[in-house]
Amino acid sequence: MNTLLTALPENERTRLSAHLETVALAAGQVLYEPDEPISHVYFPDGAVLSLLAMDDSGDAIEVGTIGNEGTSGLALFNGMDAAPQQCLSQVPGAARRLAGEEFSREIPEMPVLQALLHRYSQCFFNDVAQSVACNQMHSIEQRCARWLLMTHDRVEGNEFTLTQEFLSYMLGTRRASVTVAAGTLQKAGMIKYSRGSVNILDRPKLEAAACDCYQVIERRKMKWQEEAS
Repeated sequence: MNTLLTALPENERTRLSAHLETVALAAGQVLYEPDEPISHVYFPDGAVLSLLAMDDSGDAIEVGTIGNEGTSGLALFNGMDAAPQQCLSQVPGAARRLAGEEFSREIPEMPVLQALLHRYSQCFFNDVAQSVACNQMHSIEQRCARWLLMTHDRVEGNEFTLTQEFLSYMLGTRRASVTVAAGTLQKAGMIKYSRGSVNILDRPKLEAAACDCYQVIERRKMKWQEEAS
């Protein structure tokens, strides 16, 4: 279940649920484009979302990941009707969504959700900042292990969909480099990576291969979830 929704008191959850619908998101499904109106807010409940920063040539790099701990609605929460990033479904799965207009209209009437979103916003910013530092300081193999662990935490089971194209977005590197990094982890018996699918075979070894950034981000996420519960 989505942490934000389950943390709401009954009166706010009931009020918000009147506007929510459950949807199945496909891999690569675009939820909104850069600088275009955000039509819906998504609360992942199995799906994993990515925010991608894009340049004029269309090249992209992931700047944020959203799983069942959060929501895609921070831009609307902060009073904007659009965001400079593209948001898409990185891993397919379920999500609850509501229209952006409904979200903006209901927020002032829901003080607990407001407080949760303020704390989540700071947690999300901290994760983005940590990822920026990680991209500069650590090897592609360490970063790949970190990202796979973060995704594994947000899905059910040990297997999830992941193409080379998506992984290159996440790591901000060429597909050839992604192939080498994933191949290194696979040869070490940590993962099986084939035909756009990753299977986590040895999580302890994968944790040992990741940089310290994973533990930093994980501690913050656990603290956020404890505060929200």
